[in-house]
Amino acid sequence: MAPSSVVVTIEKPNKFSLVEINGSDSTLLLEKQKAVSPKQFTWFLFLKANRVFACLSWLPMALKTMFLSVKKRIALSDVSEEEAKSRRLYRFIKVFLFISIFALVLEIFAHLKKWNLNMIQTWEVQGLFQWCYMTWLSFRVDYVAPLVLTMSKFCIVLFLIQSLDRLILCLGCFWIKYKNLKPRIKGYAYDIEDGSSFPMVLVQIPMCNEREVFAQSIAAASQLDWPKDRILIQVLDDSDDGNLQLLIKDEVSLWREKGVNIIYRHRLIRTGYKAGNLKSAMACDYVKDYEFVAIFDADFQPNPDFLKQTVPHFKGDPELGLVQARWSFVNKDENLLTRLQNINLCFHFEVEQQVNGAFLNFFGFNGTAGVWRIKALEDSGGWLERTTVEDMDIAVRAHLNGWKFIFLNDVKVLCELPESYEAYKKQQHRWHSGPMQLFRLCLPAIVTSKISVSKKANLIFLFFLLRKLILPFYSFTLFCIILPLTMFIPEAELPLWVICYIPIFMSFLNILPALKSFPFLVPYLLFENTMSVTKFNAMISGLFQLGSAYEWVVTKKTGRSSESDLVALAERESKSLNEEKITRRHSESGLETLNKLKKQEEITPLKKRNRLYRKELVLAFLLLTAAARSLLSAHGVHFYFLLFQGLTFLVVGLDLIGEQIS
Repeated sequence: MAPSSVVVTIEKPNKFSLVEINGSDSTLLLEKQKAVSPKQFTWFLFLKANRVFACLSWLPMALKTMFLSVKKRIALSDVSEEEAKSRRLYRFIKVFLFISIFALVLEIFAHLKKWNLNMIQTWEVQGLFQWCYMTWLSFRVDYVAPLVLTMSKFCIVLFLIQSLDRLILCLGCFWIKYKNLKPRIKGYAYDIEDGSSFPMVLVQIPMCNEREVFAQSIAAASQLDWPKDRILIQVLDDSDDGNLQLLIKDEVSLWREKGVNIIYRHRLIRTGYKAGNLKSAMACDYVKDYEFVAIFDADFQPNPDFLKQTVPHFKGDPELGLVQARWSFVNKDENLLTRLQNINLCFHFEVEQQVNGAFLNFFGFNGTAGVWRIKALEDSGGWLERTTVEDMDIAVRAHLNGWKFIFLNDVKVLCELPESYEAYKKQQHRWHSGPMQLFRLCLPAIVTSKISVSKKANLIFLFFLLRKLILPFYSFTLFCIILPLTMFIPEAELPLWVICYIPIFMSFLNILPALKSFPFLVPYLLFENTMSVTKFNAMISGLFQLGSAYEWVVTKKTGRSSESDLVALAERESKSLNEEKITRRHSESGLETLNKLKKQEEITPLKKRNRLYRKELVLAFLLLTAAARSLLSAHGVHFYFLLFQGLTFLVVGLDLIGEQIS
């Protein structure tokens, strides 16, 4: 087939026509086309040329802007506390990088010299350098390659086991959808006309310095559709900012004046983070009058019918201890980071939580957007401050005491995703170090508990070891250490199905609950491998109880809301700024109160900036070095994987993903 051709037919001195012919069929008849003047044709060419030059001029400007941004970021960078406390891993990766660079230089020199030492006898070696290189090859084949092969086989086995577990979870999710298996309300619903038939519900909103989101969370909780005399809202404020405390008190007073049964609590001794806050609130005398407690973090906005969709499930099922709702995200399309988080969390709720809830009646409590039977909390020992994952802690202890959980995939509560990589990294560190702390503490209790052997095996081998320990271990070790190492040790090269086929298939399974995110399949795979260094470091710190395992950093919020929420919030703020109402709500003079509220505007906020992340940057150069070595051997897929994975580490290390602060 000949390529496409264009025929220009001149009809008059100032007229011509364009006909495009595809193929080489000589029998094709040329049809007369609409005449185009030379002036129009010239403008058409100018337009195309303008677009080309615009793209060409935009590219260097974009590269220059990014280069200046990176240069400024490097100049202003400092070492974060987390980076400073994880120097051992950083030093290990840095030493590995230097060795790799040295090995790459050696391999390039041998490649340029066209040494084929497999065909050279010992007496044919010329020069000390060639002899050293041949000695290294012999040592590599006899000692290094077997060790690396053993390590890679071990990690591949773990990888296959974890992939099988994920595949089984997906099959369970398909079965649930096929059979329409959903938790059903047992018995009759509550009598709407008889308010006394509704159980007493306590709503808790723990918060700490949540300036951006406290108003919308309090408003959402205050609008829950439940009899006013059967509900109490506790705003549990652990903020250390006096001005913020006054603002939260003011918001609580506003809703109390509207008839909402709501109180404000502030601890004088703020120990134990969120667990200590909840434990203190549950110690109040009036709590004994309530049967259930709903918990919402400060950025969560439940729909008015939330309680009517969750609490009735407890009726007729005295063994039910927890009803967990799903999260939905107001800012999932804000940037690439939030899109990738949305993929992860959609799989977590749609597959992991739903399947475990349907077939095992157990899953990890998500810490918010759930309703507990207060008796289940009391029987399980209440909130404990021993780990940074108090939600998982209470869930495991309740499961050991025989309480059942259900997950409602159709009940969604609006919340926020971290928009900056710094906030997301700190959140992930806490989420992956805490389970290892808890595993150390709970293992004896699990072994000696009265639950069945199958439930014990599920807790130990699946819930803790496979999904909390093995996953970050093999992800980091296999794809960030062993894979680049095998580029310098060809005898231990990983097969294509390990680095390409199975990871892509598993990423496809992960993305199924969020099909609209399918274009982000490859970025998701690369980003998950990039996050493995953070998760591995957190897992190690939690397992061996290192200092960073006990850190609790409140995830930074931006206060994003839907349009309807913003309208309601604007209306409330206009009322709360009324000076007369402020004077009535506080015993001190209105002038003093207003002065305190205005002081916050005079405080110069801490200047935020994007950071550099050393471990990610060193790993980026390590992977790019390995990619250069694989290029010498013409590995193909290995080269492209290492190249793009290295570039992903570089982007993350320069903090170019997520929120950008100018």
